[in-house]
Amino acid sequence: MTTIDTIIFDLGGVLIDWNPRYLYRKIFKTEEEITWFFENICTLDWNDQQDAGRSFAEATEELVLQYPEHEVPIRAWYGRWQETITGSIPDTVSILRQLKEQQRHRLYALTNWSAESFPWALENFDFLHWFEGIVVSGTEKTRKPFPDIYQILFNRYNVDPARALFIDDNYKNIVGARAVGLQAIHFQSPAELRRALAELGVAL
Repeated sequence: MTTIDTIIFDLGGVLIDWNPRYLYRKIFKTEEEITWFFENICTLDWNDQQDAGRSFAEATEELVLQYPEHEVPIRAWYGRWQETITGSIPDTVSILRQLKEQQRHRLYALTNWSAESFPWALENFDFLHWFEGIVVSGTEKTRKPFPDIYQILFNRYNVDPARALFIDDNYKNIVGARAVGLQAIHFQSPAELRRALAELGVAL
């Protein structure tokens, strides 16, 4: 087993509790209405374009023009985006803290996040400053699972993918990470993450 010297964390869904349903439960009456809206109006593919650098304003106006009858919930996506985040995921932050205190691994973050809203995260989550570096998709104008964003992190921070471990809750990003030579853990819960780290020889 290759010794792991670098651990790379995703943020939303791993360390930060982000879920658009938190906001849209205040707007729609049922989960079914929310699901329909996400599948047909504010879709994941649409949101991905903002993560890859498109501006909130351009994305919103394009969708409002296309679906004027849904203007209010469309504008809420970015007008009230802070309501999609409830805080941190404390047990995962605890794992990150232990890794930081051990000083056995280099720690980085690789996140699909808009460049417009990420400064807010930096101001509100102190643990983001524990990383040696963070690669933000919206700043780089590309996103996971495309290979170029992983390569940006490798090149910028001199990371050897064969000695690095990546953690993400989105399985597509896990597939992308493995394709560029990273070992990867598909995040399900903090408890399962602890077990998976132990299996890879990362003792906490």
